[in-house]
Amino acid sequence: MEEFQRSAAEEQMVDEQKKAAEIERARRQQILRQILTPEARERLSRVRLVKPEMAESVESQLIQLANMGRVGRQITDEEVRGILDKLNSNKKDIKIERR
Repeated sequence: MEEFQRSAAEEQMVDEQKKAAEIERARRQQILRQILTPEARERLSRVRLVKPEMAESVESQLIQLANMGRVGRQITDEEVRGILDKLNSNKKDIKIERR
């Protein structure tokens, strides 16, 4: 009986965590809808398919800027491309030369 109660409590906790994650995801999407143009949102969604961690990083940075009040207008696709280029340029290219 105790095992069943413990299992039910764990299941309830997992459900609550899923709900909290869903609420957070919806909040992030709402903020991104406000600060990004549709083209910029589309570009980030395409980047998410290839490099999810990079898209997450850019979104987090943009949301942080919006929360600080540093975003006065919508961010365009060109600006998102510039941000992505800067992030990509920071990574080192490793070239292996075979002889």
